[in-house]
Amino acid sequence: MGRIVFRDLHGLVLLDKPLGLSSNQALQAVRRLFRAAKGGHTGALDPLATGLLPLCFGEATKLAGHLLGSRKAYAAECQLGVTTTTADREGEVLQQRPVPPLDPGRIEAALAPLRGRIRQVPPAYSAIKQGGEPLYLKARRGETVEVPAREVDVYRLELTGRSDDRLQLQIECGSGTYIRSLAVDLGETLGCGAHLVSLRRLWVEPFRQPAMVTLAQVEAAAAQGDEALLALMRPVAEGLAHLPAVHLDATQSQAMAQGRRVAVESGMPAGPCAAFAADGGLLALAELDEQGQLRVVRGFNLPPPG
Repeated sequence: MGRIVFRDLHGLVLLDKPLGLSSNQALQAVRRLFRAAKGGHTGALDPLATGLLPLCFGEATKLAGHLLGSRKAYAAECQLGVTTTTADREGEVLQQRPVPPLDPGRIEAALAPLRGRIRQVPPAYSAIKQGGEPLYLKARRGETVEVPAREVDVYRLELTGRSDDRLQLQIECGSGTYIRSLAVDLGETLGCGAHLVSLRRLWVEPFRQPAMVTLAQVEAAAAQGDEALLALMRPVAEGLAHLPAVHLDATQSQAMAQGRRVAVESGMPAGPCAAFAADGGLLALAELDEQGQLRVVRGFNLPPPG
């Protein structure tokens, strides 16, 4: 097999991450298929998780931090009565306890305190770094890992089904929320313990109804050629589709391209927005202040549209 010649590509791929791959393994597989010189993902999914993993290539990597902090939704299933070292099915069993009789009211009473702005202890087996090293590496070596609690936002946490001692949940949450920790906390509140057995990410803001593609689809498209492959890549601007758009004239576009603030009469409230140049191309993730001044937060150096 010949050496891969990488190239400049700019856009997003909404990957349906397969079971068993880390987010970085999935990213590198797709990057090689596209032969993209630069790539990144927008928040890791555990190997046992499937679902939406937005992949950013070229100039779209400038959106990674913005998308990382976005609201996300998941479908999860947890097993009651068993706790594990990793808080999911991949860990060793720590303890088994009988599951008490549970009616919908008791389950709802246990879910209620886990909604809203809550304090959560992330799993010891997580990618959070202490002293520059991921916690999971310390945990794998058998070191005692002290993980401080932190505040996270859980906007929705609903029971969607139950089969024997397994609960199916739907969750909408903010950045940094660990679904494994929600399963653990729910199990402790119910008095029997629990761990996560499956997790699927349904959407990431602004991709609320994502047209995801599988790794197999990317492989098939790559075999057909560039036209089929590039049809799977979404424009960089779609990563800012949830923000108000400001369309600039030629003079304003040139000023913003040089990093200068520009005055705009948009009628929009102050806050983040997407700035588009006079030719229609995405120019910047920008911030509009109360005085109508627009400043660049992250500028994009994209090829002209068309």
